[in-house]
Amino acid sequence: MKIIETDILIIGAGLTGLTIAYLLRKQNKSVTIVEARDRIGGRIHTKYSDILAPQEMGATWLGKRHTTLIDLLKELNVGVFKQELSDKAIYEAISTSPPQLVSLPPNSEPSFRIQNGTSTLINALVDELDTNQIYLSQAIQTIENEAIGVSVKSDSHHFKASKVISTLPPNLLLNTISVSPALPDSIVNIGKQTHTWMGESIKVSLTYNKPFWRTEHSSGTIVSNVGPIPEMYDHSNYEDNRFGLKGFLNGAYFSMTKSERLELIMKQLEKYYGSAARHFLTYEETVWRKEKFTFTVYNSHILPHQNNGHSIFQQSFLDGKLWIAGAETAGQFPGYMDGAVRSARFVVGELLK
Repeated sequence: MKIIETDILIIGAGLTGLTIAYLLRKQNKSVTIVEARDRIGGRIHTKYSDILAPQEMGATWLGKRHTTLIDLLKELNVGVFKQELSDKAIYEAISTSPPQLVSLPPNSEPSFRIQNGTSTLINALVDELDTNQIYLSQAIQTIENEAIGVSVKSDSHHFKASKVISTLPPNLLLNTISVSPALPDSIVNIGKQTHTWMGESIKVSLTYNKPFWRTEHSSGTIVSNVGPIPEMYDHSNYEDNRFGLKGFLNGAYFSMTKSERLELIMKQLEKYYGSAARHFLTYEETVWRKEKFTFTVYNSHILPHQNNGHSIFQQSFLDGKLWIAGAETAGQFPGYMDGAVRSARFVVGELLK
């Protein structure tokens, strides 16, 4: 088993973990990141092609109130652009009535997307780090408090650190990693009853040669109470020369096959767009419930956003050597990208005190 020594070990190479590493590196701290997946980004995952619009399988949108994220984007020279909504939407209220084209009121809180895909932010953070600071395919199994520092092990590596920061969703951390000595019941109970952001989501994306939905009598914005897609949006690129639609599929369809889900989507889109809907270039989907390094089944019924931002996540554990960070733990905008960055800044501030 390979032994790696570091000052601070970060579990998870998503937005929170990479932001923590970026901030600590600026303070000349020795930082190592371990990531269970064979890729960086976590719940940020943009799929790229040389000829297609970037397709977001994870976190996508930000708003004007997400000032901590916006400040980080500016610091890294990463641009944003406004989400295309048009002034109309296709609205389907009930299954017994046909879909309607409805007017949308002026939007005082527009959503924005990151130019060239959300993973641009992830790549910009990685560019500020040394590649030898990041260990991929390292699913952590144990965290053990020792007289000096913390011992953290995967199948193949033994990491020794003075402090460890987990950026995993709390429920995933507490159900998949053994911590010794056992954490207090207070954090275990709250953590296992904390909703995992995006855990039940199914993200779907289609690319097209032309934006056929941009006509006077149509729209790329879809809102449906009938489904299986409850909402969908124009997902063309910043330059507006590669086109697509992106949305959510009802999470109840997670057990179907990819082809079965696609056929359900096609039948719904044909109601709005006719045969043009089937002339797609690519179809991509991510069923986040099946992403074992994001989601694990809850021990009890959990409501959306339950315990997100709970004050217990502002505490440290294992004699001040373990911190639990991540989007779910942020005091403001928990679950959002802004919450992930706020969590990173909070933990770094506590470590540097």
